[in-house]
Amino acid sequence: MTDLPIAQTLHRKAARDTDPICRLDYAARFLRRKRLTTADGRPFVVDLAQTTSLDDGDVLDLSDGSRVAIRAAEEAVLEVRGANLPRLAWHIGNRHTPCQIEGYHLKIQNDPVIRHMLEHLDARISEATAPFTPEGGAYGHGRTHSHEHGATAHSHSHGQSHSHSHDDGQSHSHSHTYSHDTAHEH
Repeated sequence: MTDLPIAQTLHRKAARDTDPICRLDYAARFLRRKRLTTADGRPFVVDLAQTTSLDDGDVLDLSDGSRVAIRAAEEAVLEVRGANLPRLAWHIGNRHTPCQIEGYHLKIQNDPVIRHMLEHLDARISEATAPFTPEGGAYGHGRTHSHEHGATAHSHSHGQSHSHSHDDGQSHSHSHTYSHDTAHEH
């Protein structure tokens, strides 16, 4: 196997100032098994039971009895401001885009397609380099239903079936499929 310490236990929001730190960007904080290194150069292996979204401030217990605090690394983000911030947030969420909600602005990963859409909605956009810690799912942590927006298109459908009767006494059932496709050019 490995002679490196192994992390198999996660504690949510349990970081202490004395814990060694491992800085990971948003994408790298979604993992199951991976070799990582602390900020002071100490390697270790994460081997969790399932793929997990690590949050800023979470702690991993290592097999040698030590701990490592997870911290959000700085990365390229867009800060989104505008007169109607709730409307802008709705459009970001409607695109399944992870979003960090601040007092007077929103923060998203630097995505030129989403930026273009927001600019057409009169958003004021500024580029920044900062830790990115978007809102978790409905239960407080973890990833929401999201899509990677690469060079290809994606789509998904939401099917519904229903039955109904006509005035002539005949009844039947059928399904409707509602879908949306989003193509992204990079």
